[in-house]
Amino acid sequence: MRFPSPSASRCLALASHIRYPAFNQLPFTYRNFSVLPSNMATNGTHTNSGLPLKDLPKSWTLPSLLPPDPLYPTPRDSHNTPRDEITPRQVRGGLFTYVRPERQQSYELLAISPAAFKTLNLSLSEAETPDFQETVVGNKLWEFDETDDKSRNYPWSQNYGGFQFGSWAGQLGDGRVISLFETINSQTGKRYEVQLKGAGMTPYSRFADGKAVLRSSIREFVVSEALHGLQIPTTRALALTLLPKERVRRERIEPGAIVVRFAETWIRLGNFDLLRARGERANMRTLADVVAEHVYKGWENLPARLQEGEKEPKRGVKKEAVEGPKDEEQNRYARLYREIVRRNAATVARWQAYGFMNGVLNTDNTSIFGLSMDFGPFAFMDVFDPSYTPNHDDHMLRYSYRNQPTIIWWNLVRLGEALGEMMGIGDKVDDKEYIEKGVVGEEMEKEMVGRAEKIIEQAGEEYKGVFLAEYKRLMSERLGLVGVKEDDFGGLFSPLLDAMEALQLDFNLFFRRLSSVKLANLETEEGRTRQAKVFFYHDGLNETSSDDLEKVADWLAFWKERIVEDWGEGKDEERIKAMKAVNPNFTPRGWIMDEIIRRVEKEGEREVLKRVMHMATYPFEDSWSGREFDGVVYEGDAAEEKRWTGDVPRSGRAMQCSCSS
Repeated sequence: MRFPSPSASRCLALASHIRYPAFNQLPFTYRNFSVLPSNMATNGTHTNSGLPLKDLPKSWTLPSLLPPDPLYPTPRDSHNTPRDEITPRQVRGGLFTYVRPERQQSYELLAISPAAFKTLNLSLSEAETPDFQETVVGNKLWEFDETDDKSRNYPWSQNYGGFQFGSWAGQLGDGRVISLFETINSQTGKRYEVQLKGAGMTPYSRFADGKAVLRSSIREFVVSEALHGLQIPTTRALALTLLPKERVRRERIEPGAIVVRFAETWIRLGNFDLLRARGERANMRTLADVVAEHVYKGWENLPARLQEGEKEPKRGVKKEAVEGPKDEEQNRYARLYREIVRRNAATVARWQAYGFMNGVLNTDNTSIFGLSMDFGPFAFMDVFDPSYTPNHDDHMLRYSYRNQPTIIWWNLVRLGEALGEMMGIGDKVDDKEYIEKGVVGEEMEKEMVGRAEKIIEQAGEEYKGVFLAEYKRLMSERLGLVGVKEDDFGGLFSPLLDAMEALQLDFNLFFRRLSSVKLANLETEEGRTRQAKVFFYHDGLNETSSDDLEKVADWLAFWKERIVEDWGEGKDEERIKAMKAVNPNFTPRGWIMDEIIRRVEKEGEREVLKRVMHMATYPFEDSWSGREFDGVVYEGDAAEEKRWTGDVPRSGRAMQCSCSS
């Protein structure tokens, strides 16, 4: 049975309140929620600690838990099939396909991420070994025994669908992505799935070739680690390899490349979308169970039930406490849905606070773990424009900065529809008759739909609450405040964003430059006006008017009062340090990425990738060149750093690109 749409317009109405610049008041205090990795940007990345690749623990747990492609039920079935016969087709009944990467005869390792090596507990010296270089292009398979029919140690690609630009697109899947293995960092206890992007055709390649071009591979390699450096939940990038003899046809003929990426999970909302569309009830339940038990590491780690009238869920409670009586409205699948909702709300809040835009927020690009993922036409905001989208194919501005919170909620409503039957069936979810026959009869269906609608609407309130709490917290930190006051939104945040938009101020440069402002310079009107000039581009093309300066100066006067209220007098040094710790000096803007791509692809440079990766890893520093990081003096390029952290060139502002990669 397909679950009908649960009053989508009503659900979307909940999200409409979070469009810029009018935000609703926070419905509850969300004190205990956190999905943010700890102290990522300051972790040492230049030490040579870690394991050799051969000793890195490897597993293939996920494919062992899910139903495989019926055409290749075991790795041997796939391995014994000629590689060129594994071509695109509709895969039904299976959630993944065993498929090996295409063999590469010629390749060049261009760059690695030292921070990613540390996350995986992998020794940096491994980057120079044949084992590593053969692995990152897919030539080496680990622990596969082709004589053992029971072995499941083999690469695989996922099967999923998705709504693209609001329309159902059918089966999509990992068209150029192949997962190699999972690994657990024994020091942190975290499991990661390691995969190659651009490693060849799979059954999910549709009309494409399974390749990735160097241009988009550089972009994903850099932005994955840049978001990690900004402490935004994200998938990661370990290495970037050029395939010099691969010529890939996209908008032009381009060189091919492979990115090694990893994440706690690559399962996305689109995995559930496809099962719903095909009516695969048993696989839907299996996938939901795997997400809860394998990805979230147990049902007990999901939020407790919300009782009637309760606004703040409790966390960290024991399993028996969260399971509750059999007749409770919210079963474990409802709690799984709510956790996915909350994680995505927190992540999109961080996107908004740091001016990051994905560019293609389809349901197949939305993570069930709240990770930023699948980077095509992404961008960091230059001149503040809520209607800006980095995707030049997004003519309706569906995925613009302004719409990101609403679109993620739209995607989550689709997930609610997919899980709706299991959520809405309530305490009957484990009854044998329901498992075998599903929803039977109009009365049972009506009760199920009504309960599911209630859960989705309740999740919408949680989404709004988590989003606003996280957004307010981050904006307060970026502005140097110690806490959030009720009138800060209307009195401080919104007027600033309005001024940024009207005066075409740079979003991230404004916060970084505000970090260095001393309160003594704001004592007089003349001082505030002089200080206001700092926040405008200085390209010599337009003279800043006195009215424009006055608007910024007036806001600075109000900001000064709030800073004194929170910090008191004479604490400039302490406040400036706190502000610089949350306001990046470097973000990989569109014009910077274009420059790097040109220098690598056309001019044969390689060291520039190492430098940009270092700046992305430590984005909050005042400078990088000639400074010591983790006991090693970093040899950067001071002139390059100054350009990349200064005013955005006029020709490089608000750039757009296509999805083609």
